[in-house]
Amino acid sequence: MNNPTAISLVVSCDPDLARLVRMTAANVATLSSMSVECVEDIRMAAEEAFIYACATSPDETLTIDFDVDSTRVAMTFTLEADAFAEPSADDPTAAYADLILGSVCDVYQKVESPARLVLEVKADVDDL
Repeated sequence: MNNPTAISLVVSCDPDLARLVRMTAANVATLSSMSVECVEDIRMAAEEAFIYACATSPDETLTIDFDVDSTRVAMTFTLEADAFAEPSADDPTAAYADLILGSVCDVYQKVESPARLVLEVKADVDDL
């Protein structure tokens, strides 16, 4: 797959939908030339970003845009809120998300107005 493929998923910020997000991300990742380990990283990143979104705005709708080609998978998680929650002593969700997403993703950015998490994981297997 040399041409990029765009896929969007719109879900409620409901932790019960984490499996749907995780499995969609894994299926999208298989469109790229990624190893099984890298597909697992995509699943983990998608779930962590989704849980972070649920903790930030539990009553909102979340749009997840996937952009995949043979070299990478990009995911953008967009809320209606202005910004994602920042780490605090009362709720460590943001700090944990920062740790996981910063470790797993080649690109991890928080963007404001509207709140977006921009993630990218590069493929680790040459295009066949």
